Amino acid sequence: MARKNLLEGLMAEGAKPADITPAAKRPLKGAIGAVSQSIEALKARALLDIDPFLIDAGGLQDRLETDDGEDAALLASIRDYGQQVPVLVRPHPEDPERYQIVYGRRRVLAMRDLGKPVKALLRELDDSALVMAQGQENNARRGLSFIEKANFAAQMRDGGYDRTAICDALAIDKTVVSRMLQIVERIGSELINTIGAAPAVGRDRWNALAGKLEAGDTDAETIIEMIAVKATSENDSNERFEIAIRTGDELDPVTPKHTDVDGPPKPRASRRTIMGAVSGAPIAKAMLGHDKVVLTLPREGGFEDWLVEHLSDLHQHWVQTQTDDEHEQ
Repeated sequence: MARKNLLEGLMAEGAKPADITPAAKRPLKGAIGAVSQSIEALKARALLDIDPFLIDAGGLQDRLETDDGEDAALLASIRDYGQQVPVLVRPHPEDPERYQIVYGRRRVLAMRDLGKPVKALLRELDDSALVMAQGQENNARRGLSFIEKANFAAQMRDGGYDRTAICDALAIDKTVVSRMLQIVERIGSELINTIGAAPAVGRDRWNALAGKLEAGDTDAETIIEMIAVKATSENDSNERFEIAIRTGDELDPVTPKHTDVDGPPKPRASRRTIMGAVSGAPIAKAMLGHDKVVLTLPREGGFEDWLVEHLSDLHQHWVQTQTDDEHEQ
C-alpha cells in the first residue's frame, strides 16, 4: 500500500454513464467520408508519446492496494527494455490539453518515475465505454481479488450502470454480481478499504465476516481499530483480513488454550471508553494492544485538536512525574 497516495492521482471517484456524451458527428458520404473514416482508423491505431503528468484519473477504482515488489519489477523492466505495452487514454472531457486514463495506471506511474513519455493509444470513449474497457482489461491482464471485483461492481452500480453492464465488464453472471453487491453492502466500503485486496480470501470468508458484523459479534469501527493495533505489516492485506475475522473472538473473555511450547500467551487487546470528568459522557475510545495503543476521538468540540497540540507537553509532564517518583523512593 506504500504507493496508494501516488495512485490516488490516477483513481477517479466514479464515472457515471451518460455524464459525458460526445457530440454526434454528422456522417460524411462518398469519397470524403471514406477518407475521413480511414484517417480516424489510422489515428486510433497510432501510438502517441504523451507526458505522463498530462494524464489524469478516469474510470473507477479497480485496485484496493498496490504491490511494491510488482511496481519495482515493472519499473525495472521498462527501464531496461522500454515500454512494451501501451496504455489506453481518452481526451479529457474538460481540458483539451490533457487526457484521462482508461487502463495502464501502473505504467503511467512508472514512466513518471523514469521521467519519460508514455506510449499510449488514444480513443474517443464515452464514460460507459471507458468503464467497460477498464473492466475487461483487468479481467484479461490481471486477476482481481474477489473483494476488488465486488468493490468495482458496487462502484458501477452506484454510478448508474445496470446489472447487464456490470456482468459484461467483469465477465460474471447476475447471480454472482448480486452476491458481491450484498457482501459490499453488509461490510461497508470503509472497512473494505481498510482491509484491502486480500487476494487469498474468497467469497465464503468475506461472507462470514459480513455475518459476524450482522450478528453483532463485532462492528466495523472495532475491527478498524484492531487492525491499527495488531497489523504487523503495512502491505499484507491477507493478514488484515485475518485480524478482522478474528476480532470478535479476540475480544471474547474466554482464555485461549496454549501450551508451554508456545510460551506465555500474548495479552489480549482490550477496549476502554474514556468518560468526560464534567459531562460524564464518552469523549474517547482506546484500543490497547500488547505493543501499541490506538486512541479514537470524535471530530467535534475542538478537544481532539487541543490534545494533539499539547501532547508533547503532557508527555513532558508525565516524564517529570516519573522522575519525581524515583527520587522519592
